[in-house]
Amino acid sequence: MTNPTSFSKTNRGNYFEDFRIGQEIVHATPRTMTAGDVAVYLALYGSRFAVQSSDAFAKSIGLPGAPIDDLLVFHVVFGKTVPDISLNAVANLGYAECRFLKPVYVGDTLSARSEVIGLRENSNGETGVVHVRTTGRNQHGEIVLGFVRWVMVRKLRRDVAAPTAVAPKLAGHVAADTLGACLPKIDAGAYDVTSSGSPHRFGDYALGERIDHADGVTVEEAEHQLATRLYQNTAKVHFDGFAAKQTRFGRRLIYGGVVISIARALSFNGLGNAFKIAAINAGRHVAPLFAGDTVYAMSEVIDLADVPHRKDIGAMRIRTIAAKDVQSAQLTAIPGDAATTDGVVLDLDYWILLPR
Repeated sequence: MTNPTSFSKTNRGNYFEDFRIGQEIVHATPRTMTAGDVAVYLALYGSRFAVQSSDAFAKSIGLPGAPIDDLLVFHVVFGKTVPDISLNAVANLGYAECRFLKPVYVGDTLSARSEVIGLRENSNGETGVVHVRTTGRNQHGEIVLGFVRWVMVRKLRRDVAAPTAVAPKLAGHVAADTLGACLPKIDAGAYDVTSSGSPHRFGDYALGERIDHADGVTVEEAEHQLATRLYQNTAKVHFDGFAAKQTRFGRRLIYGGVVISIARALSFNGLGNAFKIAAINAGRHVAPLFAGDTVYAMSEVIDLADVPHRKDIGAMRIRTIAAKDVQSAQLTAIPGDAATTDGVVLDLDYWILLPR
């Protein structure tokens, strides 16, 4: 007779030794996006981009309605992967080759699957790094999002032999000439910069320009937990306060996606018409963030590019640095590698689209 207290019917997540190169994982649970999801996301971060905020504005430039914020789509797809990929994670380390391929609207249903493309056990024999390529699809089977991420995962048994290390070859950045397909053509002439809250279009930015986003946001415990629950992200490090006391931090970690969404919302002040994220080239969570920390952000323009066959939009490659308890005016003076600067928690390289 089965022991009624056993774990035979529960999911304790995969440990490092459970992964293998080429392994394909179909993630539960499909998620239909609702207006409620959009409202809660807005309440959590206060993002003010007009195209995502107003059906009327979106329709005025030729879209069928207000698309769901790109990062909300990212977080929901990411959250699907957590029970299988990072339930036993020590930390989510980074992202690459993230492309937003098709707009998502209220009523669309998102699902996710991942392939293991890299494995490397750490020298301590207690953890290892797992690379996965994840795709998110809508109810029609169309890919709306694809990305690579790597995560440090605990081993359950130290005596399990280390696998042959495999390091995936990743592109340094997403090519600008591939970005146009992620957004239907818009009527740039109808784009109302008074309603959008910013007069600055694509041609108003210069290579090397640094933008102090000025505002700061303090992260609250309840808010970060609500955000992570919204994405159905079950990672223990964000929820299990008792278990977190046993870690070197001694407290729950803020989900890295919270930092990304805060930095993106803060970027409105200076990038108000950068309404579409087309791709994330690279991202690093440089240091942990905790409830009570205040996040500031700055951005640097690192490339400007035409989008082939598109006269309505231009592509701008941005490096956004977010830091805790370091005001953004100080961040604009950061030289070289931001990871060497005290307080930096996020270093994000991504493409955004602006009206011409």
